[in-house]
Amino acid sequence: MVHRSSWITPSWLILLLDLGCSVLAINLAYLLRLNFDVEALAPYPLLQISLVTLGVNLVLSLLLRTYRGIVRHTSLSDIGNIALLNIISCCVCITIGYSHILSADALLFPLSVILINFFISSFLLLSYRLVVKWIFKYYNNFRSVNRTRAAIFHTGSSSLALRTALSNAPDSEIRVVGFLADARTHAGKSIEGLPVFSARRGQLFKMVKQGKISLLLIPDDYIDTKRFNELVEECISLNIRVKKIVPVSQWIDGMNNNTIQLKDINIEDLLERSVIDIKNQQLSQELKGKSILVTGAAGSIGSEIVRQLVKYEPSVIILCDKAESPLHELELEMAEKTTDIPIIPYIGNVCDRIRMQQLFEVYAPVIVYHAAAYKHVPMMEKNPSIAVMNNVVGTKILAELSVEFGVEKFVMVSTDKAVNPTNVMGASKRIAEIFTQSFNNHINELYKKAGPVYSAPPTRFITTRFGNVLGSNGSVIPRFKKQLEKGGPITVTHPEITRYFMTIPEACQLVLEAGAMGKGGEIFVFDMGKPMKVVDLARKMIRMAGKEPGRDVQIVYSGLRPGEKLYEELLNNAENTLPTYHEKILIAKVRSYSFSEVNLKINELIESAQQHYLTPTVALMKGLVPEFISKNSAYEELDRDKIKL
Repeated sequence: MVHRSSWITPSWLILLLDLGCSVLAINLAYLLRLNFDVEALAPYPLLQISLVTLGVNLVLSLLLRTYRGIVRHTSLSDIGNIALLNIISCCVCITIGYSHILSADALLFPLSVILINFFISSFLLLSYRLVVKWIFKYYNNFRSVNRTRAAIFHTGSSSLALRTALSNAPDSEIRVVGFLADARTHAGKSIEGLPVFSARRGQLFKMVKQGKISLLLIPDDYIDTKRFNELVEECISLNIRVKKIVPVSQWIDGMNNNTIQLKDINIEDLLERSVIDIKNQQLSQELKGKSILVTGAAGSIGSEIVRQLVKYEPSVIILCDKAESPLHELELEMAEKTTDIPIIPYIGNVCDRIRMQQLFEVYAPVIVYHAAAYKHVPMMEKNPSIAVMNNVVGTKILAELSVEFGVEKFVMVSTDKAVNPTNVMGASKRIAEIFTQSFNNHINELYKKAGPVYSAPPTRFITTRFGNVLGSNGSVIPRFKKQLEKGGPITVTHPEITRYFMTIPEACQLVLEAGAMGKGGEIFVFDMGKPMKVVDLARKMIRMAGKEPGRDVQIVYSGLRPGEKLYEELLNNAENTLPTYHEKILIAKVRSYSFSEVNLKINELIESAQQHYLTPTVALMKGLVPEFISKNSAYEELDRDKIKL
């Protein structure tokens, strides 16, 4: 954007105007004091008085720098400086007058004249500044007739700062014409000459009609999630666009060429719960100066973990993934951040023990975040042996190498689909959970028996379990966006299907937090509020695109896919929870397994998967996870005995 330069009055011209006003003021003061009797002015040497006033005000103006301000941006600070100048000037003139320095006979500066001079001088100095300010204001309003008419929600400091910034920005495409307030005491009043409308339900139509408003700006640091959702829904129904205001505290770091910091509303902002915010000081102590391995680093979760890890200054971050191009893109992204932390891209498959062993030997990671997994339910239902090879074998190899090479913590990313699984993918993740937990208990028992033989405590295995991640690779949001770009229809599998949703940053915060607070053997889960209907998510996205569901864009129900549930769970019926320091984070108390028994069954499962047997592999998975009951799947026949029971 090309910024138009605007003419600014030179400081010397402002100084001359100020001095002219001071001379005019003292002469008018004498005229007023003498009731405009010109003959009565004869005893007073007005030329001498004018020169004294001129000299005093010149010195004070240079000292207080009152002439340096930009006239059109005159502020309370400028007004204060002008008032101070006049007060000091009057005091100096009184001193000169009563000391008879310039005249032994006459009193050059009577007190009454000085008092009148103060008010006239203040009026003249301020009035021409305010006139210029108002001229520029109305000139800008005239120029902004064709700009987008906007209202700002809330009447706090962020809103007022934004209004000022938009008004003063010459190239702004937004014209603020009003405010919106929840407080009834504010509604109907005005701020800085702009009306304040009521934000009560049903009152937005009045704002649109009276103010012809087509854009609502909402401070990002003020409104709660529930109210935000209500406001956005009502705005969408009235065809009002909504943008968020970045908190003023972030403007200094985030502003580029004085660009106003506004953000579009994303579907991630419309979760029907408050954003879970975790701030744990222990994280910095846990991660600083340590070698950290992230598997699945090129994926949506793994890459965000890497971005967040950089803030904690580890000694090195190893990015392990088998996808070459996404890993290369992540390496370039991290290089652009000009961080001093070494970033090592490591192409490798977590199922390749030799390649993984080489990684541990060379880079000696102290903390492992295991995010590598196959996650697409229908695809894994068709390829159960591959689900086992990647999600179970990969986890087993990394866990065993972590113990062998003395890793402090191993944090595994799991899913709510591991709870009462109805599909191969969820069952494979549950088996990985079972292995890491039983392995954790096993090595702890060995450590207790061996005592001081071990030089350091054994590896601690921690699991994080969360719901669908908005915006992640393969999630519904990117798919819905593509369908919207094509004009629809949007496909949803079932009108009643619900899911727990969270944002990518929330998911990665949980992973890092689990690593910091976990003692070993825990499964951490989020209290993610109420599940959300996927069809409601689709409707919101359609409305956010300025279209009406069912009229402009159709929603089509395609039927549940193989292994897909209507409802997801974070805990099964046999699992209880324990609280943590954070009310939104819970620890699932799950059934304990014998490691020797689990290891034997998993090795048998791996042998079947290596032969790429389908039904036998799934049957062995069901033996390891008794609650695994297939739905809408070819493997339902394996559950006949369970269903009869």
